[in-house]
Amino acid sequence: MKWTRVIAGATALVGAVAAHDVTQKKHAILRNFPVVGHLRFTLERFGPELRQYIVTSNDEERPFSRDQRRWVYASAKGENSYFGFGTDNDVEHTESYPIIKHRTFAGPGAMTDRHAEEAVPLPMAKVLGAARGRAQAFRPASVVNISGMSFGALSRNAVEALNRGAKEAGCLQNTGEGGLSPYHRNGGELIFQVGTSYFGCRDEHGRFDLARLKDVVASAPVRAIEVKLSQGAKPGLGGMLPGAKVSREIAETRGIPVGQDCASPSRHQVFHDVDSMLDFVELLAAETGLPVGIKSAVGNLEFWDELVKHMVGLRGPSGRGVDFVNVDGGEGGTGASPLVFSDSVAYPFRVGFARVYSRFARAGLTDDVVFLGGGKLGLPESAAVAFALGVDGVQVAREAMFALGCVQAQKCHTDHCPTGVTTQKPRLVRGLDPDSKSRRVRNYVVALRRDVLKVSEAVGVCHPGLIGPGDVDLVDGLRSTTGIREVYGYEPGWGELGPELQLGLVTMMAGLLPEPEQPPTR
Repeated sequence: MKWTRVIAGATALVGAVAAHDVTQKKHAILRNFPVVGHLRFTLERFGPELRQYIVTSNDEERPFSRDQRRWVYASAKGENSYFGFGTDNDVEHTESYPIIKHRTFAGPGAMTDRHAEEAVPLPMAKVLGAARGRAQAFRPASVVNISGMSFGALSRNAVEALNRGAKEAGCLQNTGEGGLSPYHRNGGELIFQVGTSYFGCRDEHGRFDLARLKDVVASAPVRAIEVKLSQGAKPGLGGMLPGAKVSREIAETRGIPVGQDCASPSRHQVFHDVDSMLDFVELLAAETGLPVGIKSAVGNLEFWDELVKHMVGLRGPSGRGVDFVNVDGGEGGTGASPLVFSDSVAYPFRVGFARVYSRFARAGLTDDVVFLGGGKLGLPESAAVAFALGVDGVQVAREAMFALGCVQAQKCHTDHCPTGVTTQKPRLVRGLDPDSKSRRVRNYVVALRRDVLKVSEAVGVCHPGLIGPGDVDLVDGLRSTTGIREVYGYEPGWGELGPELQLGLVTMMAGLLPEPEQPPTR
């Protein structure tokens, strides 16, 4: 009888915990896996101790280490994201370890008072579309923006949470090539991506349809158009969405049949070389008034040589050219792909970006183009190095997924994502609550901007756009250092804004940063 009461009590307790887990909205893991999901948080809590003695260190996990994910999780939850007791990175033996060189004295406009607050705006240094006279040129309000992740690859709840988070953080969300879904329409401003299948702007035969493009960008707060040539996850390879994931809603958004495999071509059909690509870019800009740019991983460099040659020959608003260049690192990203593409196709971000940027710099075009970058840049140190190389803004994807609750299960391609981020299964999608997760996305974006601004203050400048290649060295253990200017072959002035842009940025930030506190008068 006694054991019966114990079992009954335990059953009731488990039932109560299960009922609580299923109805709460804070944790997708518990909502999708009641009771047993608590094991994950227990292991997370004692994970550092277990790994220290049994499994791995905080910096051995890939593609993102435990320390990196911990920083994103803590930032997204509004918790303490500081680390104590010094670095646990193996700085004594690591090659090409980036070190940001702080300055003793600050430069013009830099903060000299307390650390910058999270609420400080951090707009881009350049006006997107201004150099080419686009009708709807604008200055992006954030140097951190959400990269392209399609509805279909991501769940409806994930897309909605990202869009709402983008609105709250004052940043842009890229739609990804999967079209503009109802879940992109929650107030966040957008960059509409045109991929090789022209989802959302194609006719019934799968061909690009300009009228549909104009209708879709006019129906939502689309601020720019991005023509995707390739991406880091699968450069030179078209995407694939299995028919089992193609619901009626996804089919309507993309303009494809329900339940059929959706395979994208590896290359565009409406243009075939740089000359015809620029014609396409100018057509989109003229018909919509929006700035238009390109996104690409970096491999063969002849394309970039040709692009620069065309833009140099036809400078000015009457010529042809892209308004922005978004360089995606070949480290792989949110898209699933064959292992060889994730591991061995396209340059890693720093190498690829430096080779592209140097071509524009040698031609004197860098002040006329907005440079964006993606590829594990959603961490403060990686973002700071990217700014030193010449980016004007960073795009975050996997890091934004961590803010949504992703646990790096690496099941994105299986439709079995346990946190509801990259699945279309209703039972799993239900676990991701857009209300709470949108706040986490907002917190993460704001925290990244805050820490990048703190790094700028340490360097003695008022904005990350003023961090230059002379501010970062790559250290080889305890043996030697080499500046990134030398490593990537940058000439004097490369990676830096022109004098007019620098002056304008310092002036703008002077009106955004808080006034330093004055000492009390006696």
